Amino acid sequence: MKITDEAFDAASGRAAAKKAAFPTVVSVRYDRRISRVVITLASGLDLAFSPKQAQGLEHAHSADLADAEITPSGLGIHFPQLDADLYIPALLEGFLGSKRWMAAEMGKIGGASSSAAKAEAARKNGKLGGRPKKSKELLAG
Repeated sequence: MKITDEAFDAASGRAAAKKAAFPTVVSVRYDRRISRVVITLASGLDLAFSPKQAQGLEHAHSADLADAEITPSGLGIHFPQLDADLYIPALLEGFLGSKRWMAAEMGKIGGASSSAAKAEAARKNGKLGGRPKKSKELLAG
């Protein structure tokens, strides 16, 4: 696929607008003492988060995080050992992964929660024979 001059100029304009709207990364490191990835931005803001909270880093070991690199645009972090990337504008907007991944993480938290009402519902369901089996009609459609 050939990229036209117009498409290239439009993409360059969007990139310039994004760089103007968000501070670039000045440094990135993994702090073993606090088990956090620490990103310093040109604005002076430091971001620190647990790798377990970021898509692509959730199963990483400290050695996998030690050689993080700043992307050429200054708006991303690359972890070569994991072939994983984080986009700083998305981090600043509060997302450490794709919407689908974040929804799955939230579902894990919700599913793991317990309450008296949830326990009572499980007991009642157990007395009735447990969770009903899915009908073959539902599985086929």
